Amino acid sequence: MKPSRIATAVVLCFTLQGFACASNAPISRVTLYSGIATVERSAQVSPGLKELEITGLPANFDAQTLRIQASPGVQVGQVVTRDVGQADAVSPREAELEAKLQALEDSRDLLNVEIESSVLVKNYLSKLNGGEGVPSQLDGKSLAAAVDTIKRGGREALAQIQRTQVQLREIDKKLKMVQRELEKVRSGARDQRSITIAVAAQQAGSIQLSYQVNRAGWKPAYRASLNSATSTIELERMAVVAQKSGEDWSGVEMRLSTGQPRLSPQAPEPVPQRLTYYPPRPPQESRPMPEPMYAAAPPAAPVAVTGSRIASDNFIPPVLETQGTFDTEFAVPNRVTLASDGREITLPLSTLKVAARQRVRVVPRQEKFAVITAEAERPAGVWLSGNIQLFRDGGYVGATHWNTQSSDKLALSFGRDELVRVTVDRADQQSGSRGFLSQRGEQQVADVFTISSFHKTPVELLVLESTPVSASEEIKVKQAFSPQPGIAAWEQRQGVVGWEKTMAPNETMKISVGYTISYPKEGTVSGMHNF
Repeated sequence: MKPSRIATAVVLCFTLQGFACASNAPISRVTLYSGIATVERSAQVSPGLKELEITGLPANFDAQTLRIQASPGVQVGQVVTRDVGQADAVSPREAELEAKLQALEDSRDLLNVEIESSVLVKNYLSKLNGGEGVPSQLDGKSLAAAVDTIKRGGREALAQIQRTQVQLREIDKKLKMVQRELEKVRSGARDQRSITIAVAAQQAGSIQLSYQVNRAGWKPAYRASLNSATSTIELERMAVVAQKSGEDWSGVEMRLSTGQPRLSPQAPEPVPQRLTYYPPRPPQESRPMPEPMYAAAPPAAPVAVTGSRIASDNFIPPVLETQGTFDTEFAVPNRVTLASDGREITLPLSTLKVAARQRVRVVPRQEKFAVITAEAERPAGVWLSGNIQLFRDGGYVGATHWNTQSSDKLALSFGRDELVRVTVDRADQQSGSRGFLSQRGEQQVADVFTISSFHKTPVELLVLESTPVSASEEIKVKQAFSPQPGIAAWEQRQGVVGWEKTMAPNETMKISVGYTISYPKEGTVSGMHNF
């Protein structure tokens, strides 16, 4: 059996000492930050190797971020980088779409040629039909044959034009589809970079190189599923990743970091704040101000373009919200394949279950419906703010933004409870003054909240009310509740009171609230329209 080309190349690479060994150094790991990524590659080194050449690298990474490390027994010397231009795109998917687009354009050009040739035939037959080029001495039989030939030829020419136009429409549809897909994956990268490393290898080992690329990022995402029968929440941590760096990542180990390498690492340097006194100047005779002389604007500085023009589109990588804590890394459990086309993919990271307390929350003055809520202790670890999808008993109920900094607990809402009815009735409303000569106005309101449960099992109810709170000494507020609220300041929010009750099946609860607001007649009072 004859050895393959790859095997022959490997044998030559490991046996010919003192010669350069060409290697592609596949990507072994990628660490995603906010807006950038660190790409790590690994290449094997044979004993006695003097020079290692790594090819096929994208030319758009910052060469200053290049870092090379060697395993024990391998020393690294001079490093030389070289960029090489090529006709095809660096990305395989982009090159494939460009070739497909070119083939469709060639097919369209051939069809246009077919139409033009059919038009020439049609025009020629039209001239014959008009008598041009037809012998004048024709008997009736010959004339009929000529007319039939012209008619048949014209029909064939027109039919061919129509068929070709149908084919053109189909090709134009395919062209637009390929162009749209190409715009999504287009990076514009046409150059590749090779790195030549001087090596002194006393034994077999490896060389790891890493560099940073832009236009890549990630953001956290979550999925919470409430099981109302067991009162548990299954919380799944996920990550949304995307990149358009100019190179595809296939089957790589991936880590997600909350670090911000783009921010300046320098600490601020305080400078003295000097105060200078200037004595008053003697008054001067006022003179007309001369016309201002405007200097010509300096020419704009040339824009330096490095690597490939890959930032010509509107791609924005996923943005990670900073939390103000120490940097944290999350490891993706499985290897990841991520094309350089800007498309976002979601990666599962971990799943856990927590016991939760279910309640039905009602805020009658704001909304006339009830919402199912679940509250649990936040699991240990770092939880970043992000979008969360909500499911209740297997059904999707919506999505919201989970702000992990707003509370030290895991508190989520899982949609409306259609088996709890809420009504608000205005019992009394009066406005006026305390007396004919009084300088103060007064408004009295009284409402009755009626909450009815049609559940077949008991449910925990939480009713919240935003009471009027005076922000001025001139405004006086008196409150009247029946029954009295058991919560005076819900979640330490001033003026938000609450009632907690376990509702039996088919039970109805009524709450009476009343406010008397006194204020000066002169002036205005804001916020009165809420009551």
